[in-house]
Amino acid sequence: MLFNSVDFLIFLPTVFLLYWFLFQKNLKLQNLFLLAVSYLFYGWWDWRFLSLILICSGINYLAGLALSSHKEEKTRKLILATSCILSLGLLGVFKYFNFFIDNFINAFALAGIYLQARTLNVILPLGISFYTFKALSYTIDVYYKKLEPTKDIIAFFAFVGFFPQLLAGPIDRAANLLPQFFTKRTFEYDKAVDGMRQILWGLFKKIVIADNCATYVNQIFSNYETLPASTLVLGAVLFSFQIYGDFSGYSDIAIGTARLFGFSSMRNFSVPYFSRDIAEFWRRWHISLTSWFRDYLYIPLGGNRGTKYKVVRNTFIVFLVCGFWHGANWTFIAWGLINAIYFLPLLLLGKNRKNIGTVAQGKTLPNIKELFQMVMTFSLATLGWIFFRADSIGQAFAYIGNIFSISLISNPFKSANAIIIPLLLIMIAVEWLQRDKQHGLDFENRKIPAFVRIFTYYALIVIIMQFSTSQQSFIYFKF
Repeated sequence: MLFNSVDFLIFLPTVFLLYWFLFQKNLKLQNLFLLAVSYLFYGWWDWRFLSLILICSGINYLAGLALSSHKEEKTRKLILATSCILSLGLLGVFKYFNFFIDNFINAFALAGIYLQARTLNVILPLGISFYTFKALSYTIDVYYKKLEPTKDIIAFFAFVGFFPQLLAGPIDRAANLLPQFFTKRTFEYDKAVDGMRQILWGLFKKIVIADNCATYVNQIFSNYETLPASTLVLGAVLFSFQIYGDFSGYSDIAIGTARLFGFSSMRNFSVPYFSRDIAEFWRRWHISLTSWFRDYLYIPLGGNRGTKYKVVRNTFIVFLVCGFWHGANWTFIAWGLINAIYFLPLLLLGKNRKNIGTVAQGKTLPNIKELFQMVMTFSLATLGWIFFRADSIGQAFAYIGNIFSISLISNPFKSANAIIIPLLLIMIAVEWLQRDKQHGLDFENRKIPAFVRIFTYYALIVIIMQFSTSQQSFIYFKF
């Protein structure tokens, strides 16, 4: 079930009313109801894949119980390793099996040895990368004694399958989200209203920005060999905004929806395109994933402790794994490698923590230096996104190669309607003005008259209806 579908438009208010009017007085019934509707939400796409989320949840639930009953470190390590191997093995079979088989065959073909092997004729289950990492965060936190294991199987399964986050995150940690399933939840009007505002802003970014950018991006990337260089640059820039609007839009809808049911989720995006260097960009982009890799991979590898070689090694491992997490294609690995290379100078010079606060804090506009830094960081990110979007590494290099030609000074809008530019400017302006807030329509502590806020809401609804295209899935559903 898609957030931007008629089905969800019916599903959400129905679940909301039942949740608060029928189950508010009984926490266990609330959790059971959330579990049931979450599985309905997931099974709406393909009920057969419910078995995968049940298995993943069961593995980590049992691992938590086993860890609580064993004190020997050797046994606890074995339990943790078993849980990780089974959970990641499930992910690997469905997401990476064909990738490894194909590359194994191709490697032998280079040596003149031609093999035949079977591949799996299955589709990638939606959200498997997200709920696998979410469940693993529980087992790992229990192992390190950061979290007490739970015996409440309903609450745990509801935590893993919580429908707002199920398909594309945020990958909320067990330490943050799971305790909320054991706390009495009461309806709070202000939180619900803020959740609705965040949902509205997310729908604007998805339907108006991402989906309209996608129309032109698909045309440009499909015909990159014949289009002028200026149009290729436009296509790359539009894809940067497409993937941002698409994924951050999903995150806003997910976080806002969770708030409607009394849950607080971690922030997943913090205006990343206003970053002044690539390190800041990665602290602001897909925060739940980057922090997951930091805490569960980078730090266990040694983090920034030890020699420069080990720090660089750990950084490259994290970025390569991050790229591979996104998909079974060399383009994603190349994208991860490119970002590791971007990150390297900052790391070696000790400047990767230089830009921590909000850019131009307390000012209306950035200064020239900040503006230059933001443009350069956005340009580097956009160059990397070409590999992310391309079907192959060869296509990515060809696309970039075609940019460097005399046609770079031509009219870029031959294959794209210029109306997308004012729409982008609206989003950029709102996010700039709200860059120190949780989302674009977060008006807390803003002295904005009620009629201005109401006008803003209605204007966004009209724009969404006016510029809505055919229903399109979210990009990160593929991952």
